[in-house]
Amino acid sequence: MTAVKTTETAAPAGGKTPPALPPAVTGGARKRRRRGGAFDRALPYLLLAPALIAILWLIGFPVVSVFVTSFRKLNLGELVRGEIVWTGLDNYVAVLQDERFWTVTLRTVVFTVAVVGVSVGAGLMIALLMRKLSGWVRVALQVTMLCAWAMPILASATVYIWMFDQNYGILNKTLVQLGFEQFNGHSWFGSGTSTLAVVGLLIVWQAIPFLAFSLYAGVLGVPRDLYEAAGIDGATAWQTFRAVTWPEIKSLLMMVTFLSTLWDFKVFAQIWVFKEGGPSGESTTLAVMQYLEGIAKSHFGVAAAISVLMMIILGLITFQYLRKLLQTEEGKI
Repeated sequence: MTAVKTTETAAPAGGKTPPALPPAVTGGARKRRRRGGAFDRALPYLLLAPALIAILWLIGFPVVSVFVTSFRKLNLGELVRGEIVWTGLDNYVAVLQDERFWTVTLRTVVFTVAVVGVSVGAGLMIALLMRKLSGWVRVALQVTMLCAWAMPILASATVYIWMFDQNYGILNKTLVQLGFEQFNGHSWFGSGTSTLAVVGLLIVWQAIPFLAFSLYAGVLGVPRDLYEAAGIDGATAWQTFRAVTWPEIKSLLMMVTFLSTLWDFKVFAQIWVFKEGGPSGESTTLAVMQYLEGIAKSHFGVAAAISVLMMIILGLITFQYLRKLLQTEEGKI
């Protein structure tokens, strides 16, 4: 005989088995769960939507307005009368056919490249220096840079104007005391090149703190073991920088260089405070030219066309930066 085993399902207390839920109820619960999951996934975007719409309005509306204005003849008369006069591409043609525009564009590009190169290089050297300094010396240097960074643009520009003054500037007096008599009464603002050099020195002085602190944070992120291994192998300071530091901070250096390029390309306040684009327009950049056309001459359509061309140039710079950045990231992978 074979024993037959039977299994019994334990009944709940009371001896009654609860009735099974109908399929419609369980299906409805699953649908509610699915709807709840989709809502939970969309909830962060819904919460961010008001802020995103506000940002797009604050940023996008001025851009669209400038773009539309660049196709209009909008001088002071049209602005007062409220007339809308469409000119098509006439503003762009007038700007691009103006030789002064190309001269100013070339000057702006050269000025930007020089200022960005010097400021990024100086910021990188100071960041590497801070890694070697003792505690209290490093803190004193950081506090000094913070004070320079916190100084308002107009205040710092005024100080530089006093320093480089032709008759009473401390720089000329110091050089004369050192035996350089040719600097007695020397005018540092007599030409566009020297004026832009002084302005560039001011911009570099104000940009170094941000660059130095940013790059110093990247240098601190390099593992100390790599430096110790390089020291054991007998690597020089330059070999250590090239083999250890550079690969780790390359992406960060590209980012701060890109940001500095955007900021310095459209700098206006420093140049305007010094000589208002002078002497004889020799220190005029695209930002100053845009202001002169739009505010001083009330040619708002032409100024808008210059603004659009500046945005195109900055867009090309951004595209090149993103392409280089993607190549760097792919190389890491």
